[in-house]
Amino acid sequence: MLETTIAGSLPRPAWLAQPEALKGDWILSGEELEEGKRRAVTEWIRHQEQAGIDILTDGEVFRKHFVHTFLEGIEGIDQNVKTTMGIRDNRYDLEVPTVTGPVTRPQSVHVDEFRFVRGLTDRRLKFTLPGPMTICDTIADAHYGSRADMAMAFAELLNAEAKELVAAGADVIQFDEPAFNVFFDDVNDWGIATLERAIEGLDCTTAVHICYGYGIEENIRWKETLGDEWRQYERIFPALNASKVDQISLECASSHVPHSVMGILKDKILMVGSVAVTPDKVETPQEVAETIRSAMQYVDPERILPCTNCGMTPIPYDIALAKLHSLSAGAAIVRAEL
Repeated sequence: MLETTIAGSLPRPAWLAQPEALKGDWILSGEELEEGKRRAVTEWIRHQEQAGIDILTDGEVFRKHFVHTFLEGIEGIDQNVKTTMGIRDNRYDLEVPTVTGPVTRPQSVHVDEFRFVRGLTDRRLKFTLPGPMTICDTIADAHYGSRADMAMAFAELLNAEAKELVAAGADVIQFDEPAFNVFFDDVNDWGIATLERAIEGLDCTTAVHICYGYGIEENIRWKETLGDEWRQYERIFPALNASKVDQISLECASSHVPHSVMGILKDKILMVGSVAVTPDKVETPQEVAETIRSAMQYVDPERILPCTNCGMTPIPYDIALAKLHSLSAGAAIVRAEL
């Protein structure tokens, strides 16, 4: 009960990559880089075990970016044709690669990395992949002409990748869909359909992570415009509750999300964000416990997985590590009360 997990990314150490940056450049190169990635993920697996996290991840330490690293293994994308486009409904602009033909996956992208991580621990492992809608909001289209069509094409590739990860020992496959919290009509019209295509036939627990974004300046400024109550989840949770995905995450720590929205998800396991992903403070175990207790007003504790709000790549290493310890300790407080 109240098993802990994290939403995805963890900071890459400063000796491996530019710290506190979403797409920080690698410090190492060649085989030294590959050895460094393996060392870094080994350290984070041990950190999670020592902190008492129940469902571990690789912290996405092998990746420079949660979307683009997967896309580098996909054909039909021209990495040299850059297009400037607005991300998350023009919250910020990025230069992104362009889809110029039918997308295909000639071979697995992450499976070899995952096999290494699987050999490091006997605990349950979650692997995260970018969701189809978020991919389409992070790459330019010069071929499909429709985000819905392009998302379904990517969903088929993600499904194939996920099946290989499950065969290699993944216990949970999570799809990251921050775009779900922006394009509400599209989520209901075709976003959930593409998510269900991505999870089709997976012999594991499936999850979707929906947050208000990494703790970067653009997202912080956007949140300041959302008012005293953030009710975006209400627009998509009814359809998500009817979907086939097993687990749904939401951002609760240091946010203005009314916890009552959790009551909509009557049939799902909830990853309840109980530590924020900003570097300004480390939540105390008591603060984590209070967030969990608040969630329990609307969700039975058997359906709650205390979690991080989002990935923690952009925050300092020591802050992220301290937050993991607080997350575990806070869950233990409430577990003891029950």
